[in-house]
Amino acid sequence: MVFSKLIRSLFCLSLLQALAFSLPLKGQSKAAPIQFDLQKIPFRLENDETPAKNAPEAMAGGVAIFDYNGDGRPDIFFTNGANIATLKKDSPKYGNRLFRNDGKGKFTDVTKAAGLEGLGYDIGVAVGDFDNDGHPDIFVAGVHRNTLYHNNGDGTFTDITAKAGLGDAVDPQYGPHWAVAAAWVDVNNDGLLDLFIVNYMQWTYSPQPLCSFKGVADYCHPRYYKGQPDQLFLNNGNGTFTDVSKQWGIAEHVGKGMGVGMADYDLDGRPDLFVTNDAGYEFLFHNLGNKFEEVAFPSGVALSEDGNFISGMGLDFRDFNNDGYPDITYVALNTQTFPLYAGSRDGTFRDVTTESGMRSLSYNMSGFGAGFYDFDNDGWKDLFVTRGQVASQPHPGSDIDQYNTVFRNLGPSGKWAALTGEAGLTASPAARHRGCAFGDLDGDGRVDVVATGLGKDAEIWMNRSANSGHWLDIALRGTKSNRDGIGARIKLVTKSGAEYNHMTTSVCYASSSDGPVHFGLGPDNRAESVEIHWPSGIVQTLHDIAADRILKVTEPSQ
Repeated sequence: MVFSKLIRSLFCLSLLQALAFSLPLKGQSKAAPIQFDLQKIPFRLENDETPAKNAPEAMAGGVAIFDYNGDGRPDIFFTNGANIATLKKDSPKYGNRLFRNDGKGKFTDVTKAAGLEGLGYDIGVAVGDFDNDGHPDIFVAGVHRNTLYHNNGDGTFTDITAKAGLGDAVDPQYGPHWAVAAAWVDVNNDGLLDLFIVNYMQWTYSPQPLCSFKGVADYCHPRYYKGQPDQLFLNNGNGTFTDVSKQWGIAEHVGKGMGVGMADYDLDGRPDLFVTNDAGYEFLFHNLGNKFEEVAFPSGVALSEDGNFISGMGLDFRDFNNDGYPDITYVALNTQTFPLYAGSRDGTFRDVTTESGMRSLSYNMSGFGAGFYDFDNDGWKDLFVTRGQVASQPHPGSDIDQYNTVFRNLGPSGKWAALTGEAGLTASPAARHRGCAFGDLDGDGRVDVVATGLGKDAEIWMNRSANSGHWLDIALRGTKSNRDGIGARIKLVTKSGAEYNHMTTSVCYASSSDGPVHFGLGPDNRAESVEIHWPSGIVQTLHDIAADRILKVTEPSQ
């Protein structure tokens, strides 16, 4: 009996000692696999929020990461609001901002020299080299005004909106367009980037509040507004564009668009488009070569798994499970979850929101932007979400201001882990976050994030994941295809298996990320092969590629 008690005592003591060594000390936390450090940048998103609660006040915040001057360092561009009554930037605080990356975490405001201050109430941004001159151009989507800036190659931009045929024409049926986002995409594979514009709803300014929540003025639900169709402009190759929305089957679909993602989901060589709508059916535009057919219902992505209309916001359209077929996620408000769809060989999608654990993880979250990137370079794309409510009053179970969250992809299990404070994302105050852009800002092979929040300073989240794996970034240069290589599909094979990605700049909410296509390689320090399917149809294969570098690839002539 005494011996048994002694054994039990020794066992308990050993267990306590083991726990003492395994548990973190008070005030310490176990480091998460993905870690971010906050870096400030002198930009504040001015949305001109007023007591009248006009809808655009809640929707600003697009941001872009791209190398505007070709020095190899990604720069940052922010869209900004305006006077909500006049839709004019009548104060310097409303100016859009361009920050040049000087390296070592330093950024210089070069907006004025670049000519990018802007004029109106701007919401979204899309970056792409539409004239194939090697300099990325900027399309800014806004309320009743869009702007196309041509990159002159000398650090300056020229507003060519009217010349390009993208002026502010008022639709006789739907009124002036309110554009939220856009995507550069070569819909007909002629080597020229075309422009797809996501339009939201018909809105006019009101000096008095039109809606309330529990007796307090608040933003009206989208059901109180009429929707608008999206638009498609074909690139004529001479600096002008032609509106082909009707001919290509886009104009007949009226929604309240919030985001657009591009991928060739059925691998037929033609880029397809997924559009989120606010409190309506989502759109999946399948590219037939000379027009689009809307196939969201037969493909299984028109509604979330509950069969309800939800507030579809920002999205990403990218393969997250490494099976070679692009998948879809988009974010919404709390209790609506963040739907997750797995693509398949037959062109349909399977809703895996519940089985992946994403339903329970996101149920009490509100999201605005989303991006699939491999932040810990383990070979599996993770999901970064900018979070925050729309309304000035919280919905049940949800705060207005929220912290951003990164969902770590747990690989073959198909599960996710939500990291917020563990990833360092509580270093900045909670906010009504909006846009997000992604890129390696300091050249260390880890993907960093820039995020915006209404009425708040912008956040740069530098990726400091300590046990990050090897990586390979692939910078494409099209020759027969568009110069950016937008639409190119890439298969990368290492000893650990195959990974897939594609070139697109349309990601998150109202934002753009223009950079090399990023692959995390985990423990493997080289790629056995890299197979590129260019939009032109040319297939290029490279072998035995060393990791931890940017690989520049030019499309061959055949």
